[in-house]
Amino acid sequence: MSINKIRSAMYKSGKILGDVNAVKKGKVGKRIARRAAGKTTGKLLGKLFK
Repeated sequence: MSINKIRSAMYKSGKILGDVNAVKKGKVGKRIARRAAGKTTGKLLGKLFK
């Protein structure tokens, strides 16, 4: 296994654990909004510095 595959698996598991934690705390809506905002910001910054 390469380092990139391990890193990818760890990030995916972290995302799943964050989702589970949000469900436990009842803050799913807030998590969805923050993930959407982060994705949009990342795309904009990617275009800006491309």
